[in-house]
Parts: sequence; structure tokens; C-alpha cells
Amino acid sequence: GVFSSDEVIRKRLLIDGDGAGDDRRINLLVKSFIKWCNSGSQEEGYFQYQRMLSTLSQCEFSMGKTLLVYDMNLREMENYEKIYKDIENSIAAAHEKISECKKQILQAKRIRKNRQEYDALAKVIQHHPDRHETLK
Repeated sequence: GVFSSDEVIRKRLLIDGDGAGDDRRINLLVKSFIKWCNSGSQEEGYFQYQRMLSTLSQCEFSMGKTLLVYDMNLREMENYEKIYKDIENSIAAAHEKISECKKQILQAKRIRKNRQEYDALAKVIQHHPDRHETLK
């Protein structure tokens, strides 16, 4: 089928990753190698040889950069996992604290209810004469 230029560009970017030109560099390297093999004069051969070395060093640099980015991404993932675990632990601790506070509230309500009952009983008792008066 016929590809539109957008599709070709999209495919190139997908193959090339971040668009650093590795695909193009490898093609250049192959072309330089073929030119080097077919070079007539020693001078042209030396020029093609230097060109290949330059392209190779660019590829190595790009590969090194990619590896560094990869390592950095791994470390970032580990860091995010640690943060995620810390947040999970904080949430669990907060839930424990909430349930503990609920228990304390229930206990406080019980104590308050008991005090109100004691106060009501005390008022009733105060209306009656004490033992000493009753015995008289």
C-alpha cells in the first residue's frame, strides 16, 4: 500500500525511539562501509574510515545516553514505589488512629451517660431524708 508522509514519519519516530537519529546513523555507517570497500585511492579510503569512526562514536554516545536515561528511569520507579509504600503506610496508620478515636468517643459517651444517670439519681436521693433523719 501507499504510505502518506505522516505515516512514514510516525513509523520512523516509533522505530527511532526519541528521534535521536540512531536509525539514520546506522544507515550512514553501512553506506560509509560500502564506500570504504569500493574506495579507489588511499586518501578516499582514509576519509571514509574516519567517517565510519565518527559515526560509530556518535552511536556509542547515543547508546550511553540511552542507558543513563534507562538507569535514571529505573531509580525513579524505585523512588516512586517507596513513596507509594510510605503513603500506603500513612493511610493505614490514619485508619488505625480513626478507629481508636471512635472507640474513645464511644467510651466518652458511655461515661457521660452514666454521669447523667448518677446526677438524676442524686437529685432523687436528695429529695428523701438521710438515714440519720429516717432513724429518728
